[in-house]
Amino acid sequence: MPASLNEIKSKIASTKKTSQITGAMQMVSAAKLQKSESHAKRFQIYASKVHQVTVDLISHDREPSKNPMLLKRPVKKKGYLVITSDRGLVGGYNANILKSVMSELMKEQNDDAFSVMVLGGMGADFFNARNIKVSYELRNLSDQPSFEEVRKIVSEAVDLYQAEEFDELYVCYNHHVNSLISQVRMERMLPISFDGIEQSGKATDLFDYEPSRESILDQLLPQYAESMIYGAIVDAKTAEHAAGMTAMRTATDNAHSVINDLTVQYNRARQAAITQEITEIVAGASAL
Repeated sequence: MPASLNEIKSKIASTKKTSQITGAMQMVSAAKLQKSESHAKRFQIYASKVHQVTVDLISHDREPSKNPMLLKRPVKKKGYLVITSDRGLVGGYNANILKSVMSELMKEQNDDAFSVMVLGGMGADFFNARNIKVSYELRNLSDQPSFEEVRKIVSEAVDLYQAEEFDELYVCYNHHVNSLISQVRMERMLPISFDGIEQSGKATDLFDYEPSRESILDQLLPQYAESMIYGAIVDAKTAEHAAGMTAMRTATDNAHSVINDLTVQYNRARQAAITQEITEIVAGASAL
């Protein structure tokens, strides 16, 4: 049964309101994305300096460091820090990372072979609904999280590794490429490895360290690991804002397409109604 003119007009009005909401959300996400990209660039300056100092200390050590954060242990248990969003309306952002993580978890023989920590409510609810134990979760992060906000979960991950609760730590997140593209990454953060990284050729062996080089590494390596994990969180937040902006832009475009289709349908129905009225008038006049 064809829809009445009033019904079509009502659908057009409601769809216009929806497009206004999604358009506003798109602009909000775009502003958040710009701030997040700026935040990520500033953090990279700090991260590169910490990386440079750490690589320099390790590469010029007279003897291989025995720091537990550098030593590879037999892998009996893996730790996964999964970064998701707290809300939806971000397209396939959460689905992509959770699908990849579940694929990895299914490879393990039993639940004791892995430990899951989650940043973001969507991920925590996902694992809880599937009876997968979450050893630690953190929700309701700000749009540009500071290190203080995530210090607890970051420090918890590093402390659990040092306590040998698991033998490898993987951070699973969406890497921001640009406003349209993100890539799922599952990076091994611990033990720390510098394999394949170009190292400085400066001869720092000429310097004496007080305290010892090993003592400095004991303090520096946990901070280095924390900075790597925090960098992944900042990167993931940037990808989240980009995904939200893209999803809202797509929704707005779809709403405009629906409005156009409904407008054509409304005009046709109105034309048909007018034609019918004219036909009835002519028929009535002929009858007289």
